[in-house]
Amino acid sequence: MNRTLIIAEAGVNHNGDLDLAKRLIDAAAEAGADLVKFQTFSANRQVTKLAAKADYQLQATGNTESQQEMLRRLELSEAMHRELIEHCAIRHIGFFSTGFDIESVDLLVKLGQDHFKIPSGEITNLPYLRHIGRLGKTVILSSGMASLGEIEAAIEVLEQAGTPRPAITVLHCTTEYPTPMSEVNLRAMQSIQNAFKVAVGYSDHTQGIEVAIAAVAMGAAVIEKHFTLDRNLPGPDHQASLEPAELAAMVAAIRNIEIALGDGIKRLTPSEAKNKPVARKSIVASRAIKTGEVFSADNLTAKRPGTGLSPMYWDTISGKQARRDFAEDELIEL
Repeated sequence: MNRTLIIAEAGVNHNGDLDLAKRLIDAAAEAGADLVKFQTFSANRQVTKLAAKADYQLQATGNTESQQEMLRRLELSEAMHRELIEHCAIRHIGFFSTGFDIESVDLLVKLGQDHFKIPSGEITNLPYLRHIGRLGKTVILSSGMASLGEIEAAIEVLEQAGTPRPAITVLHCTTEYPTPMSEVNLRAMQSIQNAFKVAVGYSDHTQGIEVAIAAVAMGAAVIEKHFTLDRNLPGPDHQASLEPAELAAMVAAIRNIEIALGDGIKRLTPSEAKNKPVARKSIVASRAIKTGEVFSADNLTAKRPGTGLSPMYWDTISGKQARRDFAEDELIEL
């Protein structure tokens, strides 16, 4: 059974509060996620002073501050990273973070992270891609807003820098919070897999859990989903995030889907075996039959249970003579 890597995306939903970040780790661990992911960045390196907020950020946080000012409040220091890594170890869940710039990636390397997430916004950032590629580590590449050509170019940069293609997983993604169902286009995930022969997954920004579950049924090796302790908290991403009970339900559903997918071999299952004789039918006498009478549609029918001669032998038995008397509903023998 292939196990889906489930990444609970805490992102910036800690609001810059270390205690809240630890409570997010607790919730992710209790939900059964494999990794809890944060975001590592410097607001000054990430955006210009004049950069506007995205529409969803404006709706959630207003326009009284710039994007840079908003992000500055959401930065995690190196010391905070270390505390969060320690708390993850205590809660037996993997720590993960997306580095949004080269210096942030280097901090994560220093802290011992051995797999790296490239966010959708950096898929066309050549120096950044090349820097991550040189690490030669496992890479998860988000493809929101990207064309197949841009995905191909990013993969080629990573490969040329030293990361082999089998180490790259591409996440299909729609960069809108929340994503309208009409813009999910889950089949694009399979198009990416067919085009580039890479592992694929889905970074889900829809409301609810059904699309992430469907993605697993369609072959996603990785699922990433934002979560929060409370959608009513202030901040840019809370409103498009799952709450803890929903996250737990998503994880449980994905694990069930993994089991349900099976190995693809069509066979009689152990639990079906006991139902087979009850549900299937046998050839029986539709009325009393005398010795020597010819079997035909006039005196035969198919009824449960399936413990006698299968109706698939109907043509074989038709035209033959009864070797003994049969009562109505009695199983026919040759």
